[in-house]
Amino acid sequence: MATISSTLLLLNPCRLVCSPPLRIPKLSVFSYARSCGFGRRNLEPFSNGMLSSGSRADGVTVAAASVEGVMTEAMKLIQSASPTWKSALANNLLIFVLGSPLLVTGLSASGIAAAFLLGTLTWRAYGSAGFLLVAAYFVIGTAATKVKMSEKEAQGVAEKRKGRRGPRSVIGSSAAGCVCAFLSIYQVGGPAFSQLFRLGFVSSFCTKVSDTVSSELGKAYGKTTYLATTFKIVPRGTEGAMSVEGTLAGLLASFFLASVGCFLGQITPPEAAVCVLASQIANLGESIIGASFQDKEGFKWLNNDVVNVINISLGSIVAILMQQFILQNWA
Repeated sequence: MATISSTLLLLNPCRLVCSPPLRIPKLSVFSYARSCGFGRRNLEPFSNGMLSSGSRADGVTVAAASVEGVMTEAMKLIQSASPTWKSALANNLLIFVLGSPLLVTGLSASGIAAAFLLGTLTWRAYGSAGFLLVAAYFVIGTAATKVKMSEKEAQGVAEKRKGRRGPRSVIGSSAAGCVCAFLSIYQVGGPAFSQLFRLGFVSSFCTKVSDTVSSELGKAYGKTTYLATTFKIVPRGTEGAMSVEGTLAGLLASFFLASVGCFLGQITPPEAAVCVLASQIANLGESIIGASFQDKEGFKWLNNDVVNVINISLGSIVAILMQQFILQNWA
């Protein structure tokens, strides 16, 4: 609960210091909560006078404390909601409104719309823990993209629109995870496959965050870049190029996100190790594909979005295969 509350407050910190004294009608809170399926017992924290005292208080300090108290109780209500389509939509809308200042730095308007659909699907499949995993991926990926943006623009290797990604990029980065989420929601294969799909979901985002960080930090700090197929030295930003600095940064990013998934209860520690290893195998495969086929005659259709789908799909598939044929037998 505290993790979700802290995350939301960080997404829009100005609300703590810039907002006037909070004046939230009790009816609006109760209506939202009941729309998500909360009972009267869940709403008791809001009947203890917290809102009324906050609405009467004056001063920034009291207002900030009131906001924090409301957010804490709101997050308790959010966590207690079962992951239905209705609650997923309502919770996702609340978080997207609060996190809008951060979202606009990394996504275009149409990209935000695509991310909203992804967030709703993720919450429906894996609840708040799955949503937080995707949120962590977004924050890390956006931060890496912004590193030395002006220098990367000068070299012609920066992402377009100041790194604000559109719907095709969102879909290309989450396609495998969306497939796993749909399979989990509709319980394809029964309970025996449930954890496999969850593992594939986490591994897909570990793969993508590793790819994004290694690419962006490699372009920013990589001293020497090598082509994955021949190890020939090539300019930064070349398709299929790799650098030591970028590769290490991507490995650490994958490890961090896998640890987040483990901490949130999405995967076990051995599965976290599988996700990290699978992400590196998938990223190497992507570099080989990029160096061998991308921008080559007859492969004009193989753009970055298609390569992203291949990359994260490899990450998911490799992780599931490793779990079935290596981890399971070892255990």
